[in-house]
Amino acid sequence: MSTKSAAFFRAEGTVLAPGVLSATAYLASNAKKFGERALRLGVVALSAPLHGLLGQNDRTLGNRIAYLAFRGMSEDRIAELGEEYARDVLKDKLLDQGVELLKRARAEGHRVVLISDNIAQIMEPLLPHLPHIDDLVCNRLEFADGEATGKLLDPVIGGHGGGRWVQDYAARHDLDLRPSLAYGAHGTDLLLLAAVGRPCAVNPDFTLRRGAREADWPVLEYRE
Repeated sequence: MSTKSAAFFRAEGTVLAPGVLSATAYLASNAKKFGERALRLGVVALSAPLHGLLGQNDRTLGNRIAYLAFRGMSEDRIAELGEEYARDVLKDKLLDQGVELLKRARAEGHRVVLISDNIAQIMEPLLPHLPHIDDLVCNRLEFADGEATGKLLDPVIGGHGGGRWVQDYAARHDLDLRPSLAYGAHGTDLLLLAAVGRPCAVNPDFTLRRGAREADWPVLEYRE
């Protein structure tokens, strides 16, 4: 029987203050030409209300919509801006208490897994500032002929599939989920938290707060 365990962290809301829309707005606002910037920011602005509406119930669709703003942007430009956003913005928006939870999980011997709605071009450059991570799971853009199609590759991170994904991940890595931890901030994290023996809601939205109360899960509150 496996004796290894893991600590799963939903990055947005537990370790990072900004969410996906902050990232998409940054990259869109730094497109090379004025007309292109205006067009991409317009897509972000149109997607924001729907992303917010879906955020507690269907982040998969919300994330698909948010990344439509990148359609036609070159792979090189996205990589450049993603690294810039991670370096100049995101690393200063790390939540101190969330980072401490990462450190504690590593010190306790858990495999530390960071799950993010953001794309690899943003999250991978951030990893040097999060040395306690063993594995990063994040969204990945689809490219064709060197340009983003505006689509995310499957599986899209952020939806209700977190529970099944954790079980599959545990099977692949020979992990015991009973002593494992999970930290989530959104309603769509409910199944992720329910899959482990030690769940915790962090800065929860309305849906997760209600679910945590009904399940008698611990709740942590901290902000920037």
